[in-house]
Amino acid sequence: MNSQKIVIVIISLLLSSSLFAQEEQQKNWVLTGYAKSMQGIFNTEFPGIGNAVFTDNFLHNRLNFKWYPNNNWTFKAELRNRFFFGELSRIVPNFKESLKDGGNDVLNLQLLNIGDKVILHSILDRLYGEYSKDNWEVRLGRQRINWGINTVWNPHDIFNAFSFTDFDYEERPGSDAIRVKYYTGFASSVEFAAKAFDDPNKIVAGLLWKTNKWDYDFQILAGWAQRDAVLGLGWAGNIKQIGFKGEASTFISTVDSIDNTFTGTISIDYSFKKGLFLSGGLLYNASKNVNANLFAFELSARNLYPYQWSIISSISIPINPIASGSFAIIYSPVNGHPLFLNPNLTYSIAQNVDINIIGQILLQGDGNRYFSPTQVGYLRVKWSF
Repeated sequence: MNSQKIVIVIISLLLSSSLFAQEEQQKNWVLTGYAKSMQGIFNTEFPGIGNAVFTDNFLHNRLNFKWYPNNNWTFKAELRNRFFFGELSRIVPNFKESLKDGGNDVLNLQLLNIGDKVILHSILDRLYGEYSKDNWEVRLGRQRINWGINTVWNPHDIFNAFSFTDFDYEERPGSDAIRVKYYTGFASSVEFAAKAFDDPNKIVAGLLWKTNKWDYDFQILAGWAQRDAVLGLGWAGNIKQIGFKGEASTFISTVDSIDNTFTGTISIDYSFKKGLFLSGGLLYNASKNVNANLFAFELSARNLYPYQWSIISSISIPINPIASGSFAIIYSPVNGHPLFLNPNLTYSIAQNVDINIIGQILLQGDGNRYFSPTQVGYLRVKWSF
């Protein structure tokens, strides 16, 4: 067993054993987490497979540990465990390879055990120490650097971009990085972050300046993302009672074969008194090398969705105190007119136990017909502690 596996095993045992500690012993540390069971059924077309109906079954457990040794220091470790035993992990090309790359960064903080019919994947996607004093914050280790403003698409997320379709990863990916933040005022700051790298072509670093003016939060980004120089601008505020956000980045490539590009998004949202929530947004991706496969494209801040134009509209409705529903639609006015539908129903059967029914349906045309190449349905049960 190599050193990385030893580290993961030791931390896993420490986090698991902490569950049995008494409440009065939890003076300077906190342990939370959840366990999920998710069953899915697919009707889709995959390259090399053709049309197929198959199941996706896996168990998902997470342990979140925070330790506060004093007023200035915080240490955080979060362990993600997934146990795959459905058909998806066996028949989809490159599924096992995607697990090796997904969520891991420069440091190898994962365990991947692959069997004939089951796969166990464990990864520390958060492992950092943070020092805070006066106006300074310094964080070192695997962390999420969240520079985005919008809910769905974030052109400023140069460190760890995420996909809207990956709904089961609420925490979102992290990076092995250092981040230094200095608060210049109540709602203003200057922040520097740099990601660890083992290849000069993978350098990611940047400066982010935040300020508040005219009751709006503004931010300006200047950085380097792999082989792109990046400049960005974002804002968040309100037009009367309507939330109004915008975020844009220009990527200037240093490679002759890769074009410069611009990615920008704006969004609005409104909350009604009884809990009804409406939102809408627009994404523009100027890249000429956009892959048109929604579930298999190269995700990055310069390519957040596989179509040049995309429009999202969503609604969230509280049905009663223990049930709610939501529905999101993403339409792309490009060739094929792809339409992504995402219904979601949540029901709470106990204070810390929820059931979700989730759908993901893709519609598109090929010039002769308008059809649905992919339909996915999920049943998820989640216990939080």
